[in-house]
Amino acid sequence: MQYKTIALELLRQQTELYEHLRTTRRLMPAMESSASELKASHAAWKETLSKAKPGSNPIQIASEAMEMAIQEMEGRLRHASQAEEPEAFSLDQAMASIRSHSSHG
Repeated sequence: MQYKTIALELLRQQTELYEHLRTTRRLMPAMESSASELKASHAAWKETLSKAKPGSNPIQIASEAMEMAIQEMEGRLRHASQAEEPEAFSLDQAMASIRSHSSHG
């Protein structure tokens, strides 16, 4: 899986947050952190779905888990970008917000 590519695209969708991170030279650390979070979420969703659907095709489980992890990350990033004024964004605040909204597991 290309978690970094997906994380970067999810960050790009939040244009104000993305631009702030880019102009303050924090985009790469935010992308790396988001990719790690996405990978962990994907793994957790795979485990959860495997238990909920024993005997299911592992490829289907992985695909569904990725959809869930991406939806979760989109929600976290949307929340992080709306929680503060764009000028007040800090990487620490954005990532803390992303981490604090993990609702499964």
